[in-house]
Amino acid sequence: MHIALLSDVHGNLPAFEAVLTDVDAASVDEIWCLGDLVGYGAEPDACVELARDRCDLCLAGNHDLVVTGEIDIADFSSSAAAAALWTREHIGVESLEFLSTLSPRQDDRQIGLYHASPRDPVWEYVLSLWQADECMDLMKPRVAAIGHSHVALWFRRAGEGQMEGDTAEGGLKRDLSDGEWLLNPGGVGQPRDGDPRAAWLLLDTEGWSAEWRRVEYPIEAAARAIEDAGLPMVLAERLYKGQ
Repeated sequence: MHIALLSDVHGNLPAFEAVLTDVDAASVDEIWCLGDLVGYGAEPDACVELARDRCDLCLAGNHDLVVTGEIDIADFSSSAAAAALWTREHIGVESLEFLSTLSPRQDDRQIGLYHASPRDPVWEYVLSLWQADECMDLMKPRVAAIGHSHVALWFRRAGEGQMEGDTAEGGLKRDLSDGEWLLNPGGVGQPRDGDPRAAWLLLDTEGWSAEWRRVEYPIEAAARAIEDAGLPMVLAERLYKGQ
């Protein structure tokens, strides 16, 4: 099966639409989102509605959970907390009801799915080899996907326990047929790996391969929506830098 893995949409409708156009051109069988449909961006309802219509599976991210009231806003940075409060005030009832049905993990698929990590599906940022190694100890499937960090990356553990991993530039392809793997598609709505283009991952679970994709989108439209909403300007400015 060919699966489009997405994560960290964060209310960025122009980026989400651009990614879905690219996904459609790839003729995937299903679209799976690893969480954070809302958060820093100014169009939460439109993004939730699009996810509800287009995604075959959605997880809950920490930004979704704070909007539904399941986690404490005190755990967020000042700009993230401001965006969460704004989203709570502006999100529609149907969107809130949809987010309330989501979980930050699913273990019943061919691959493991976690918003953040297998050992902490809400909060852990997996960015190092030692973290990935410890997370793999808790994975039931051989391959798992994570989001949350907004960084496109891969980790592999060979049969003898040797770890390797790196960030994943757009166009990178990896053969997943051997070893254990932890994959991050990168961020749709707010990449943080220095590439401002929206990110997603094309996963083939029959041939066991992965391809990281990057998509140009009108950043200025997303930034203008943030500015017009009165959200912190840093949330708009960082979109141009991919940070």
